[in-house]
Amino acid sequence: MPRRRSSSSSSATGDRSGGSAVTPRNRTPQPVRIRRRTFGDFVKAFFAFVALLVLVVGVPAALAMAAGRPLPSTFEPMEWLKADVSVKTFQSILVFFVWLAWAQFTACVLVEMKAALSGVGVPGRVPGAGPSQLLARQLVAALLLVGAATASFTPGLSQLGQGVEGNQQATAATAQQTPGLFAQQQEQAAGAAAALAEQASHAAAQAEAGGGTAQQDDTKFYRIQPPEGRHHDSLWEVAERHLGDGRRYKEIFALNKDRTQPDGSKLSEASLIRPGWIMEMPGDARGGDLVEMPDEAPEVSPEAQQQIHDYARTGEHAQGSGGAGARGGGSDAHVSLPEQRPAPAPANPAPAPAPAPSAGQEHVTPAAEAGHSFGLPEALLAAPLLAAGLLGALGRRRRQALWQSAFGGIGGRRGMEPPTPHGDAQDVQDALLVGADPEGVRLLDRSLRGLAASLAAESRALPTVYAAWLSAGDLHLQLAQPAGKPPAPWRLGQDQTFWMLAKDDAGQYEDADTAAPYPGLVSLGTMDDSRLLLNLESVPGIVSLSGSEADRAAVFASVAAELATNGWSDRMTITLVGFGEDLTPLAPNRLRHLDDIEALLETMEAETRQRRGALGAAGHDSVLTGRTGPAQHTRWAPQLVLLAAEPSAEDAVKLAELAADASRLGIGYLVGTGSGDLPGAAWEMEITGEGKLLAPLLGLELDAQLLPAAQQRAVVELFVEADPDRGPDGPVNTPPFLVDISEQGRPAVYARLVGPYEIIGLDTPDGERSPLLHEALALLLLHREGVHPRVLSSALWPRGVTDDVREALLDRLRAWLGTDADGTPRLGTDSTGRLTLAKSVVSDLDVLRSLYHEATQGKGVDSRAVRGRLLTDALVLVRGPLFADRPEGRYRWLTHEIVDAQLPLLVADTGLALSEFHMEKGRAEKAIEALDAALRTAPVDERLWNELLRATHALDDPSRLTALATDLIGRGGARGLPPRTEALLDELLPTWRDAVAAAG
Repeated sequence: MPRRRSSSSSSATGDRSGGSAVTPRNRTPQPVRIRRRTFGDFVKAFFAFVALLVLVVGVPAALAMAAGRPLPSTFEPMEWLKADVSVKTFQSILVFFVWLAWAQFTACVLVEMKAALSGVGVPGRVPGAGPSQLLARQLVAALLLVGAATASFTPGLSQLGQGVEGNQQATAATAQQTPGLFAQQQEQAAGAAAALAEQASHAAAQAEAGGGTAQQDDTKFYRIQPPEGRHHDSLWEVAERHLGDGRRYKEIFALNKDRTQPDGSKLSEASLIRPGWIMEMPGDARGGDLVEMPDEAPEVSPEAQQQIHDYARTGEHAQGSGGAGARGGGSDAHVSLPEQRPAPAPANPAPAPAPAPSAGQEHVTPAAEAGHSFGLPEALLAAPLLAAGLLGALGRRRRQALWQSAFGGIGGRRGMEPPTPHGDAQDVQDALLVGADPEGVRLLDRSLRGLAASLAAESRALPTVYAAWLSAGDLHLQLAQPAGKPPAPWRLGQDQTFWMLAKDDAGQYEDADTAAPYPGLVSLGTMDDSRLLLNLESVPGIVSLSGSEADRAAVFASVAAELATNGWSDRMTITLVGFGEDLTPLAPNRLRHLDDIEALLETMEAETRQRRGALGAAGHDSVLTGRTGPAQHTRWAPQLVLLAAEPSAEDAVKLAELAADASRLGIGYLVGTGSGDLPGAAWEMEITGEGKLLAPLLGLELDAQLLPAAQQRAVVELFVEADPDRGPDGPVNTPPFLVDISEQGRPAVYARLVGPYEIIGLDTPDGERSPLLHEALALLLLHREGVHPRVLSSALWPRGVTDDVREALLDRLRAWLGTDADGTPRLGTDSTGRLTLAKSVVSDLDVLRSLYHEATQGKGVDSRAVRGRLLTDALVLVRGPLFADRPEGRYRWLTHEIVDAQLPLLVADTGLALSEFHMEKGRAEKAIEALDAALRTAPVDERLWNELLRATHALDDPSRLTALATDLIGRGGARGLPPRTEALLDELLPTWRDAVAAAG
């Protein structure tokens, strides 16, 4: 079984400077801090006083002056019924209800004032006065803030208008929460478990560091003190005195909610508390008036001791649960590594190629190559999922630019080739090609969607998943709590909170028409050869990231880039604050950049309200239950916030309030902090200068996945250069490699790629290595700018290869290609070490490009006869699709290329040019022949369809035009004819619909 890191062991590994034990910053015992009233408190109190004065005194005075008394002067109901109904009648009714609302609000103010000044009991509820009582409570709280800060008045004025019930459901969002209990439906249980887990972890840390004598089973209690003067004690004040932060009152509330107090009452909301009540405290509480159990404190009276003993038996710890982990259905209080299956014994002891890397492994060659990257960025080589996402998005962007160029008209053409990257951008592109694991992304996407479809078929809800591990090709989902037996082929993992899918079983899933269930998963790094993906939208609170600014920026950039381009999400919105403005080209539809935290708070407050309303209207309790069914493709997309700029204390509190309910709404927060102490952080992580991502309370020590600034700029450069809306900087129609098409330019080696693959000028290699050499040569022929050796080896051996095997291949390839007449090797290297082919080695694709270029921009421009001959010769070269007879399982690297889109467009351009050449002389039949030849390679090119219709119309044969229209309708399939083609048919053959219907 792989090793696990507990929080205690992780915390005790020692810091980099002194090696002393490290404990989580926000749990270090702190001296008692007495909150001083600020000028802002007096300002709030003044405005609250003015508001109360206006509402309690000013409103009735204004009503009395404007509308008179609320009741009529005489009580004669029969006369009222006989009176005429006029505008004055409605005014009187309206005035009566305004008086009634004023009376209700005044009663709320009196109730709240009485409870606040007496210091005894919970404020009573005025019937039907939810919003009014909340407003009264907030105003009274602000008024009394200059004298006391009470838990009943928190979380403050920012919560105004959310309703009393919403304020009664406090959620403990603290860094020591137990991940196994991250279930939105059990928020209160999660808070209690979090506090108990914290108590146990701190006791263990103290025992290891020798910093205290408390044992793991110690429990601390506090008796609520009588009022001092006119002000009562409160959960806020208790947390401030004994936990160092008043905002931690929610932890105390979670530990004591609904437990019977000595006077028989219960704490039902985080509001006013009574003297004599007993509060169980978190394990790191400090202060002289705390009572530790089971130790008997002599200064506590026997009666109080008995009350504490009785109260202790009402807690969850008294039921023998053994801590938070047991209440989590057997899960640890950490993000646990999945158990790995034993490797099967090899059938043949002889040396074999390196094992296939999964998405959870490094998609690079083994140790012999790992330390020598040929100058390629190691960070991208070690990020297979990120590299695959970036590579796929870049390919889509380049195809879009190509199609937009082709269909945008000849005048605005950028050319058939994407710009060739140079320098850092070229290195990054090669690193993406080497490091990408598209197969791992495909299996992850299909597995998650297949799981969602299977659960939907069984009418089961999606479980809350807060992490996924990719380990040895297997996928492990770590659940927030046990969710029963998973649907086949999934099975239970090491305990009830792990669902596991073996790599072999994942292959049975096909593409499923269901929404992506966990689009918020993002790679953080590796641990013991297992890759961790954190589900940002499931964390019940904020995930904080501390460390130096540069290191944090590298983590933020990696997370943003993967979320923007990953292959297992349908759609999402990623909000970037404080960084990443230049990342927008990666995914303009996903990435959104805000200027500051103020804009973020305003945006997320609106988004939170909208999602709460949408969930309530749909009858769903969370986004997971709403991510399947009829609304799955129109709702429940995640909102992920990446905040690199450290918020102020006030802004941090507002973020914590927004994030308290975020996991239910599908909103995730990753926030950077320089100090490591962020209020409301559910998970705390730290990135070190050595590239380690540490989360001691979660038991994690990862090799972080990073995207440093230099590589980030290079990635963005690749996407900017491929932007279809970006204008060309230079000549746009010149291909990167032109060949001499005259008799004097006959090549020494000629490869036919368009159609069946064959090579002229070289002997066929003997033995089983012939297909490998042919594939290597094909890749080099498609990249005349040069191919990095690691890109070549990764394309041929996507499962990994050692240095000696790669070098042996290159030696055989050099020997096979031979040398030119002057002794120059036909396979050489350029100044960057990339492999290049000599100009004497060409392909028919090179010739095709050169013929088209010469016909449209060279000699053919001034000579009509030359143009016709060159275009005809070019079409003759087209014998079918690229590598028409390639063996199954090979040439998978073609999925990263855009040549499959380039070739049809080039052939279509050639056919269109030749058709135009013939139509200038009225040779419609010749034009039709040229267009038909191009359609065999580009059958869905709308430009060819339209020119074919015009050429056929020139024959003045309506029946032939009708037959062509029928044929094109069949090619269009369910989508039908393109709009421009329909419009052209309306012009050329107005009766084509009736004619086609009659013919068919």
